Amino acid sequence: MTRKKYLYKKESGLKEVIAINYFRKIWIAQVFSQLGDKFLIVLTIFIISKNWSNSIPTFSDQPEKAITLLASGVYLANSLPAIFLGAIAGVFSDRWPKVPIMIASNVLRAVLVILIPVCLIPGPIINGVSWGYWFLLIIIFLISCLTQLFTPAEQSAIPLIVSSNKLLAANSIYQSTTMGAIIIGFAFGEPLLKILGETFQSIGILGGEFLLLPICYGAASLILNKIKLKESLKPKLKKNIFYDLNSGLIVLKKVPTVRKAILQLVILYCLMASLYVLSIGLASSITILGPTKFGVLLSFTAIGLAFGAFLMAQKANLIQGHKLPAIGLCLIALSLLLLEQSKGLLGFTLAICTLLGVGASLVAIPAQTSVQKNTPEESLGKVLGLQNNVINIALSLPLLIAGALVTQLGVTPVLFLLAGLALFGALFENFL
Repeated sequence: MTRKKYLYKKESGLKEVIAINYFRKIWIAQVFSQLGDKFLIVLTIFIISKNWSNSIPTFSDQPEKAITLLASGVYLANSLPAIFLGAIAGVFSDRWPKVPIMIASNVLRAVLVILIPVCLIPGPIINGVSWGYWFLLIIIFLISCLTQLFTPAEQSAIPLIVSSNKLLAANSIYQSTTMGAIIIGFAFGEPLLKILGETFQSIGILGGEFLLLPICYGAASLILNKIKLKESLKPKLKKNIFYDLNSGLIVLKKVPTVRKAILQLVILYCLMASLYVLSIGLASSITILGPTKFGVLLSFTAIGLAFGAFLMAQKANLIQGHKLPAIGLCLIALSLLLLEQSKGLLGFTLAICTLLGVGASLVAIPAQTSVQKNTPEESLGKVLGLQNNVINIALSLPLLIAGALVTQLGVTPVLFLLAGLALFGALFENFL
């Protein structure tokens, strides 16, 4: 089954892609959905710190440790569906119409976040913590399950809307807005929640901070409702889900460009997850920051990634066909080596983090574009589901491994080890 062809102008820059009506709508919906996901994490930490930080007897005099412990449960509830359900969700995005999947996912997430205030109702204590905390974890888990349905449906819908010569620019726009959502969500989430809460409280209404999430998911649903996709759905077969999962693996085996692109993404996300751990040690060496402000380094990496994505969106017609992932991995390796030399120097470290982010954009965007362009339409959802599975594993395991290595060896040896992994991915890309 071949992907439908669209006729557009030759140019594939930022303006030309945004001018595509359905792409613009799905992009704006993605912005609201991404912001909702980030605000959700901020809201849960906000609730934990305000209501349950003193509820654990062991840490009664150390509320920051109680918050960290309870927050780890939130991260676990959010991560488990991403690790175990991604591939299965990809199968359904091939079997079912993509736009209804995205709309239903956002509507149901909006309904679930409306239930969050119920967590604050006094009730029994379970394992030393209020029942509301455990109910919150269930809500987070269910929301994450719905997110797994949304992601492959969204990613596989883009090639149906955008012609192949514009995919690189389209993915660049998506990547830059994803990074923007991370920066805005984590930087402005708490102030926005407080402003909403205080604003509604001034007119006699409590709980105004809980309106932010349903607004985000609801807006995404309304925008997506205006999209009408013409897609070739896979007929309902008697074959089970595991057959479809295996067919996705067959695509990876038979199409080396797709396999290579996904492996490049796995290497990239292993490096970025490890950087999350290393940034704490790097920030500790900078007096003006300290370990608690490691997020500053990650923010500059996100800025570099967004900047690289913006450049590719503008110059997509000039750079298609180049070996950008290999160049990006080399740039990441160089940045990691330079970070070892920049310890204690704030300006230099921030510049290198930005450069590292640019390198990450050179890997992530062309690799994702390659997956979308070279996977048959009828298998795209399954392949993207498998991709999301391995990427989420690549994001999770390095957090444990890198943390243990930094504890045993220190930051410098781990930086060299990661630089070696990046160089391996760049120099041996033809063997991936």
